Amino acid sequence: MASRFAEARQPGVGSLRSDEVRSAYARLAPVYDVVFGPVLHASRRATVAALPSGVGRALEVGVGTGLSLGMYPPAIKVVGIDISGQMLNRARARADRLRLTNIEALLEMDAANLAWADDSFDAAIAMYVITVVPNPIAAMAEMQRVVKPSGRIFVVSHFDSEEGWSRSIAHSVAPLTRMVVWNSTRNKASLSQPGLRLISDRNVGLGGFYSLLEFEVSGR
Repeated sequence: MASRFAEARQPGVGSLRSDEVRSAYARLAPVYDVVFGPVLHASRRATVAALPSGVGRALEVGVGTGLSLGMYPPAIKVVGIDISGQMLNRARARADRLRLTNIEALLEMDAANLAWADDSFDAAIAMYVITVVPNPIAAMAEMQRVVKPSGRIFVVSHFDSEEGWSRSIAHSVAPLTRMVVWNSTRNKASLSQPGLRLISDRNVGLGGFYSLLEFEVSGR
């Protein structure tokens, strides 16, 4: 049975290092769920659970193979985007297999060049994406643009720290993570944007190696 989700690349797929990212995740797609599914399950669930009541439509940036899709409450309409067609094929198959009627669309798109009008979503979620996108500031600005005022943006990632065990680990694995286009040394301050207010910063997963940042859109 054919998937109900569009497979065509959407307007908004950018060229900035996109071939490198697509190539890396084409290689990862067949093993992604095995390698990153169980170890990041708790932090995915915690992020979706953090969505405030009243969210009617949410955007997941970097939806990947769709590991989080079944976690959303049925009342929330979800749009997922990813730059990797191979990852999205698996997300579409998952949504069909689970019969998720609240998944509105799964589209191939660049996080730094979203195809929607301003104020199209109540919330945006980016899990393990900011370390991958070539331009995290542009990706944050685009999420801010498409989320309504007073809406929420949730970002989950490992961020560089000034000291401690997580900094040592991040720097020791940096050469390896660059092979799969991850940047393990980005810091939280790099996500600062005018009109975004950080309202929560808490540890999720792997003993605090990952952080969940919650922003409120307070302006443009």
